[in-house]
Parts: sequence; C-alpha cells; structure tokens
Amino acid sequence: MVYLLWNIVTLGNIPREQFKVIVAAGGNIGDLVSTLSGIVNSDSLSALLNAFANMAVVSSFLGVSLGLFDYIADKFDFDDSHGGRFKTAVITFLPPTIGGVFFPDGFIYAIGLAGLCGAAWGTLVPAMSAKVSREKFGNPHYRVWGGNGLIYFMFFYAALLVFCYTLAALGILPVY
Repeated sequence: MVYLLWNIVTLGNIPREQFKVIVAAGGNIGDLVSTLSGIVNSDSLSALLNAFANMAVVSSFLGVSLGLFDYIADKFDFDDSHGGRFKTAVITFLPPTIGGVFFPDGFIYAIGLAGLCGAAWGTLVPAMSAKVSREKFGNPHYRVWGGNGLIYFMFFYAALLVFCYTLAALGILPVY
C-alpha cells in the first residue's frame, strides 16, 4: 500500500517531461525527491518526502541483504555462531559499503543487480527446487498445478529476465 501511494504521489505530481530530466541527472532517488520538493513548495512536505525516500532505500537494501545474508551463510557453510555470523556479515555488507563510499550514485546499478539476483532467487531457484524434489521424491500427495510445464516456463522466464537485463546493461535495449 505504501509503495502504491508512493507511485501515485510521484507519477501524479511530476510532469512527464520532468522524468527525462530526472533520468538525465542519473535517475537516483535524490533527483526524484528534489524534483518533487520543487513542485510541492512546502518544507514539511519536503522533509516527509526525504524521510520516505530514505526509508524506501533502506528497506530495499535491508530486504535484499537479509536474503543475501542467509544465502551466503548457506552457500559457504558458515555456522550460526558469533564467528560464523560475523564472517557472513562481512561478506554480505562490506562490498556494498565500499561500493557506496566510492560510487555514491551507484544505487541504480546496485538495485538493478539486486533485481537480477531477485530474478534468480524468485524464479530460477524455486523452479530448480521443485524439479529436483519431484525427481527425488516422486509423486507426493500435494503437487502444485502446472506440472513440469510450469517448471520449464519458470526456467524460461528466469532466462528471459537475465537476457533482458544483460541487453539493457550492454545498451542494446532502451532503458527508461
């Protein structure tokens, strides 16, 4: 609901021509908020927009980092001790922190890469898990509709997402 409200506020108050200026300036959240602040002409509303934008950035990074934290812990077989969690935290949070310090306008690229990882975690990994589970355990009592066709569709969809991201990153597909 909050994200829907944010879309209504931004898309409903910024003229279409201004989005080209925002994209040309880098397309970061700061550019969007400064454009909105110039339109609303209210200090308290500008402060609220800044707070909301900062919370949006923090919550998106938090959501991705929590998933990444558990994935890294599983991938590298780090245990749940203080030492294992510290190693996981260093691998999870140190690279983005260094990136944020040296590339402060890199949020757009970072969120794009997070979306790419989300495509793998949200489509490819569940499809692979279902495929392996069906091969290993046979025909269980509960089975999701769609059969193998749905699994292969998920593989195709994940490949399409990665393919489109790669083409956009190479400048072959237009990015708006």
